[in-house]
Amino acid sequence: MIETIVFDVGETITRDDRYWAAWADWLDIPRHTLSALVGAVVAQGRDNADALRLARPGLDVAAEYRAREAAGHGELLEESDLYDDVRPALSGLGKLGIRVIIAGNQTSRAGELLRGLGLPADLVVTSGEWGVAKPQPAFFARVLEVAQAAPHETVYVGDHPANDVFPAKAAGLRAAHIRRGPWGHLWADDPDVAAAADWRIDSLTQLTSIIAD
Repeated sequence: MIETIVFDVGETITRDDRYWAAWADWLDIPRHTLSALVGAVVAQGRDNADALRLARPGLDVAAEYRAREAAGHGELLEESDLYDDVRPALSGLGKLGIRVIIAGNQTSRAGELLRGLGLPADLVVTSGEWGVAKPQPAFFARVLEVAQAAPHETVYVGDHPANDVFPAKAAGLRAAHIRRGPWGHLWADDPDVAAAADWRIDSLTQLTSIIAD
């Protein structure tokens, strides 16, 4: 029996289009160039922030982030940044009595913006607010604290095998891998991902059918 479902954020709940476009504009490079670099680091299994460092060698990403905020070009999340299936899926799970949590590797500011969207979730929290990030075991320990359910009754849903599926399974949770975004599509048919994930889905609305069954 599943009691709680926990969702990753980037490329699970939200599209990353705006995020990468904003970085490209800030660094004054073509958006397609940065998009291609993101694809390259994804294929190599590297941190997506490495795309920024390839575009600007030696870039201090944290310092540049602060500079963007100070210049009025900081983070922004709007309804249009959500995937179309997010509200129907979260609402459907809530009606089934499932505890719905959103917890991903985002800043504290992103947490504020997500909560401002009024999503049908019991809790929205980010790694920036917790002070620990995926794939660290401590992140998933925090997930289990807020899940209010046993590990085998908790599902973590995400697109990134190394950040979502594998560490969730290592923590004893069940895992659903979504074929969405560059990581989700590239690694969807990887044998290790197929073996680790309890479910592989193309839409979040599939979760309601999985739970109902």
